[in-house]
Amino acid sequence: MSSLSNQQIDLQLEDLAGWRRDGNSIVKSYHFSDFIEAMSFMNQAAFYAEALEHHPEWSNTYNVVDVRLTTHDTGGITSLDIRLAKRMEHIIQPKTF
Repeated sequence: MSSLSNQQIDLQLEDLAGWRRDGNSIVKSYHFSDFIEAMSFMNQAAFYAEALEHHPEWSNTYNVVDVRLTTHDTGGITSLDIRLAKRMEHIIQPKTF
């Protein structure tokens, strides 16, 4: 797997609200109503990360989850980072029944 080009990254970020580049990573801070919602998000995202065998750098402080995605093997941003970011976005989408 190889790193994406700057143009490819910019194009992908257009569809990922709130995500931005920070060096060789893409980053976002998620804000939730409370600690339980933040932890629920992290637990759901962990299952996706494990399925992709691609694990985020992240931290939680009460209701905020800060996420940094990069592919260490390539030293840059790859399609795995984009896929995991998209899956995280899917988790926070409002559920309609």
